[in-house]
Amino acid sequence: MPESQSSHEQTDLEKRRRAIYLLPNAFTTAALFAGFFAVVKAMSGQFELAAIAIFCALVLDGMDGRVARLTNTQSAFGEQYDSLSDMTSFGVAPALVAYQFAMNDLGRWGWLAAFVYVAGAALRLARFNTNIGVIDKRFFQGLPSPAAAALVAGFVWLVQDNRLAVDESSLAWITFAITIYAGVTMVSNAPFYSGKTFALGKSVPFWAMLVFVAIFVFITSNPPIVLFGLFVVYGLSGWVVWLWKVRRARSLSWGRKSDPEG
Repeated sequence: MPESQSSHEQTDLEKRRRAIYLLPNAFTTAALFAGFFAVVKAMSGQFELAAIAIFCALVLDGMDGRVARLTNTQSAFGEQYDSLSDMTSFGVAPALVAYQFAMNDLGRWGWLAAFVYVAGAALRLARFNTNIGVIDKRFFQGLPSPAAAALVAGFVWLVQDNRLAVDESSLAWITFAITIYAGVTMVSNAPFYSGKTFALGKSVPFWAMLVFVAIFVFITSNPPIVLFGLFVVYGLSGWVVWLWKVRRARSLSWGRKSDPEG
């Protein structure tokens, strides 16, 4: 390859990394606004709207990266901006919503649980940024912050929508347990399926579209129950995979010890 062409491609790459693209960053800004909106609504006691806003941020956050890849507009600025947006929408916002919703009656235990969640989200995002291109792309290391936020916000939405009858005396401690679990699981080593192997830009068979429509109808039939149930299953799936891998590794180790010549 000629030296002039190589230097020209390098210059284009540097320009791309420094560039600020409107379309993907518009989705990131919308997700950031949804997280800020959730905090504002929680401060005014409108917890159902706050929870819905966090789910809106989750959808928007899932779109910005895919839009950037489809339009070939990835940039270093977009990556950093997305992380800062995630820290607000899936770190600070869910913790404040949960605290205002039920944990403020627990005194220092309430705000300590909220801080554990915020610290877990910050550590999770920092580790994710440093592990890009290092770990298996099929799995996240620890519970992703959007899923942790959906777990907390889903519980708030479920209770607020009167779909889950919880005694007021135990509501604060249940919220405490869910918040602590989400915060700790974010910094765990449990592998959670990432879904990155599913390429949005590729063609899919007709049955896949039918499945997508069925899932959409299933969610819209009763969003609080369905969404919370789905994220509870996802929030536990990483530990199931982790236990399966541990048992498999132990069985392989015992197999080698029992048959040293094999």
